Amino acid sequence: MLRRLAPSVCRALLSPASNPGGRSKIPVPSHSPPGALLSQWRRCASASSSSAPPPPPPPYPAKGAPQSGSGTTVSSLNPAEVAKFAAIAETWRDSYSSKPLEGLKVIDVGCGGGILSEPLARMGATVTAIDAVDKNIKIASVHAASDPMTASIEYCCTTAEELVKQKRQFDAVISLEVIEHVANPLEFCQSLSALTVPNGATVVSTINRSMRAYATAIVAAEYILRWLPKGTHEWSKLVTPEELVLMLQKASVSVQEMAGFVYNPLSGEWSLSDDISVNYIALGIKKSEAPSAMSEAPSAMTETPSAMSEPPSAMTEAPSTMTEVSSTAKKQG
Repeated sequence: MLRRLAPSVCRALLSPASNPGGRSKIPVPSHSPPGALLSQWRRCASASSSSAPPPPPPPYPAKGAPQSGSGTTVSSLNPAEVAKFAAIAETWRDSYSSKPLEGLKVIDVGCGGGILSEPLARMGATVTAIDAVDKNIKIASVHAASDPMTASIEYCCTTAEELVKQKRQFDAVISLEVIEHVANPLEFCQSLSALTVPNGATVVSTINRSMRAYATAIVAAEYILRWLPKGTHEWSKLVTPEELVLMLQKASVSVQEMAGFVYNPLSGEWSLSDDISVNYIALGIKKSEAPSAMSEAPSAMTETPSAMSEPPSAMTEAPSTMTEVSSTAKKQG
């Protein structure tokens, strides 16, 4: 599941990195329909085509080129273009040629054996992977060392809280299938937020606390199919999407996108879906610290008018005092 997740996560991570500081368009989590991007592209294409000048006419055929209807077969191939694409034919299926995460610092919290960490490194990210189990770190380190593309991963047997004490921060913080195993989910979300730079991405996946999740993720996966050891998940510790959104909001992370995972037993593959009743993943953006700091200035400025308003009140007391003196003088007179 995680191997298929990595490309979709990367596409999500690129949007906040390319527009730092931008306001979120979606204040609450939403389920993006599969055709949302396609319809948006069509709208942009139609808008651009209406305002753009008409395309230039096609060039006239070269002299001596066979014309249609002359009894000879006309080829639409351009030898120069064919040679151009033949020169890069070997790169079409080269998975190492594209590095969309190059230049980004990413941390995989609860990395396990490095199933997610390695694809992130292959896509160009500077990856730090942590796990509380030392055995997991050793296994992941040995496997990553066998590939030059993943040998640079920084594996550490530590916790997110320890890295917060060290004031480490990353462009993207990813924690998959971990929050349902921690002692305090809210404090865990706060640690993830502290590790995220302002306007950076925080990605969390977990299992919904629903009856369908209990039937499929626990009963079926652990007791019938034996995909996981019995007792791996406790239904009472699972987190609903609403709870996750609230906890991330308290940690200054605004959830922008949410999607579910669906397993196809016929193909044996996982895919993203609008169904978040069982497995789901959320993408949040950490709020910038600048607005909160700026909001303190107006509040401080508002105190000045209140302080300035004190002298008039003091001045109003003077006339009343003067009238008392005047009345007393008249009585004595």
